[in-house]
Amino acid sequence: MPDLQKLLWPKSVAVVGASNDLHSLRGRIFETILSHPYEGRLYPVSRSAVEVQGHKAFPSVEALPETVDMAVLIIPAVHVAAELERCGKAGIKAAVILSSGFAEEPGGGGARMQTEIAAIARRYDMAVTGPNSEGFANIAAGFCPTFSPALDKSAGAIRPTQSIGSGQISVISQSGGAGFAFFDRARPRNLLFRQVITTGNEAALDVADVLDFLLDEGGTDVFLLLVEDVKSPDKFRRAAAKALAAGKPLIVGKIGQSEPGVRAVASHTASLAGSQAAYRAIFEHDGLIEGRDFDEMLDLAVGFLACGDRLPAGKRIGICTASGGAGVWMADACAAVGLDVPVLDGATRQALDAQIPSYGTSQNPVDSTAQGVQKMGYAGLARVVADSPLIDGVIVVITARRSAFLEGDLQKLKDLRRDVKKPVFMWTYTLPSERSVEILNEGGYPLFTGAPGCARTMRALCDYRERRARLTRRPAARVSSPQARNAVRAVLATAAPVLGEWQARPLLAAYGIDGDDGAVLARSADEAEAAARALNRPVALKVQSPDILHKTEAGGVALNVAANDVRAAYERVLASARRHAPAATIDGVLVAPMARPGREVILGVNRDPRWGPLLMVGLGGVLVEAMADTALAPMPLDHDAALALIGRLKGARLLGALRGAPEADVDALAALMVTLSQLAADHADTIAEIDLNPVIVHAKGDGVTVVDALIVKGAAPRAQGRDAAE
Repeated sequence: MPDLQKLLWPKSVAVVGASNDLHSLRGRIFETILSHPYEGRLYPVSRSAVEVQGHKAFPSVEALPETVDMAVLIIPAVHVAAELERCGKAGIKAAVILSSGFAEEPGGGGARMQTEIAAIARRYDMAVTGPNSEGFANIAAGFCPTFSPALDKSAGAIRPTQSIGSGQISVISQSGGAGFAFFDRARPRNLLFRQVITTGNEAALDVADVLDFLLDEGGTDVFLLLVEDVKSPDKFRRAAAKALAAGKPLIVGKIGQSEPGVRAVASHTASLAGSQAAYRAIFEHDGLIEGRDFDEMLDLAVGFLACGDRLPAGKRIGICTASGGAGVWMADACAAVGLDVPVLDGATRQALDAQIPSYGTSQNPVDSTAQGVQKMGYAGLARVVADSPLIDGVIVVITARRSAFLEGDLQKLKDLRRDVKKPVFMWTYTLPSERSVEILNEGGYPLFTGAPGCARTMRALCDYRERRARLTRRPAARVSSPQARNAVRAVLATAAPVLGEWQARPLLAAYGIDGDDGAVLARSADEAEAAARALNRPVALKVQSPDILHKTEAGGVALNVAANDVRAAYERVLASARRHAPAATIDGVLVAPMARPGREVILGVNRDPRWGPLLMVGLGGVLVEAMADTALAPMPLDHDAALALIGRLKGARLLGALRGAPEADVDALAALMVTLSQLAADHADTIAEIDLNPVIVHAKGDGVTVVDALIVKGAAPRAQGRDAAE
């Protein structure tokens, strides 16, 4: 593995292409490095200058007085590979390539140069970021090899005078400008950054490599990730698991979610944006917190940084305010993200009522009015609410325009922070003064200027605690029996590419999924009628053909057919199927008993080209497209993870007791999902898709019925990208 210590914490650096022209990028980069308190040795490399910005220049890396730790390359793209080769031969073990004009360029020339960079980095075991990056900034070391205007000598201090909390943030971004924008936009909020690293086209090192190094290094408490594409899925997930186990929140922005965004990603860094639903499934499963824009991601970072390990034990929030309207607004924001704002207990209300005027209210939100705040202070008000056994976190609604009141309340705020182990947020409904922000930072409180962002952050802290708890109690992976695996493997080895319900049934049955309902494959009207009479109940007739995957659209299904009507129904579904697909091979018509009523869902497995097999659950069964309510997760799943996946459906409440209908057997559905995920995981090298649709979920205790099934074979693609190289 390349030595990222040499890249990010170098003791000596060569800047290849450094210039005296401060209007050029080559000049600005060297000026930026010089303008910050880096204590290492700097060597400008220039073929034309003997001195660059007061520093002796050298004509080549071979002419340097020592073997430096890393090189900064800001030269034309056509010369980068040759220069990187010279660095490798000179023993330089790291480089950041700021030049553009590689795989992001149309045509194949740039891509070929980028491939050459990757080969050189492997050959010399060099830690290389870029090309087409904006460099990085090691804020902790004062080393900033970048041309971002956020780090210009005139941009201001890179470390706040009074930071919030004691932790540090690191940014890892494929986009250069957006990566440094996090740092710049966070300045007014006094966040302490450790690293801002942009990876560009990722010819060698990628986001996962950098994340893994920073986790092992320590020092970073919260990570902000901005990704267009994850090039090393397995490595990324290993790093995410390490972060979750260590309690280091990963706040991620995934760009390229729309069709125009996907096109822009391809032209920006030559990446493939991938399926947004698949990314969201991985993020949810692995404990990453997804943010939608700069402001939301910074809100989340502020909350985690300020609260540390004081995560809310539940979703019950106490709101205290001097402005009734603002308190109501915050209550609405909390409700919108699924937080509870319960009426406070009697003892807490009694304590509050003794302090606030009669025209205030102690129920929650607690409206103390201005008179109550003047009497108790924000700290005193929050303390009483936080002591309630019905509350897991507190949001104090304040005006931070004038700092004088907060100044007088500062010591009490510090005492509150010391004594209370629940998270306490501050939301200001007026714009804050700079001094107010400093006071609250000194007290250790996150200050929010938007009610939705404040509420969303509190909810994220709740969810993160739950995810970490789920991780620690996650049971060992379930192992299927060798007999089941061998039986399915044998069938798949000789099966056609598409297995309809009749062919899929034995495979599902081997893993204990349905299968023994007396269904018969009929190849004539006589056989169909005989099967129906043997079942002695209304039946469903379903055409079986590897060429007709969607039988309903083809008219190949007849439901609730009595035995006397089976012959006519048999001929009807066959005729409809042949009209729909005249060339189709038809194996027969499946005669199966009608399933008992219940709620319809769909279960599916699809092999994502990046993340591998994912299991889908959705409401609606055959109406799943119209319902558009599905959730995905990687496999295999345990029972708790299956229940959590069901809970992510927007219409999950439809599975509960509703309008006289009994509660559905959600536990049986979860058990089926676990088994299906095990089947798919065991045969991921052979099975590309599984579709169980619909699945009827009966009343609690009555189980589930798989009404239709489809399995599509397909060899797993060979590993690609960085994981394959490893």
